[in-house]
Amino acid sequence: MRVKLDENLPVQFKRLFTESGHEADTVLDENMGGATDAEIAATCLAEGRVLVTQDLDFADIRAYPPSEYPGIVVFRLSSQGRGQLLQVGAALIQTLARSSPAGQLWVIEDARVRIRE
Repeated sequence: MRVKLDENLPVQFKRLFTESGHEADTVLDENMGGATDAEIAATCLAEGRVLVTQDLDFADIRAYPPSEYPGIVVFRLSSQGRGQLLQVGAALIQTLARSSPAGQLWVIEDARVRIRE
């Protein structure tokens, strides 16, 4: 799977994804640090990449209709510490082995995953 990791995620996320066989780029790899949400979304669309982020703006289905994107995964956790994010990121990678967020919005919370199409 091709993913784009937002700048608000730990840098270790890229290694987690690439070691699991995914093609992962980060916003910072592409010199897009500080880019607008619209620019990031357009780049993901053009590159066919699933966006993985903590930015709750991407959970707004009116602004970013899931069916129009390769997939959007938003972390909405009570603790945004690096350890917690990496643990949940590893669980996400296991889920991606069985299911794809293509055309969907996944909002990952502490005890559940909400899926919108």
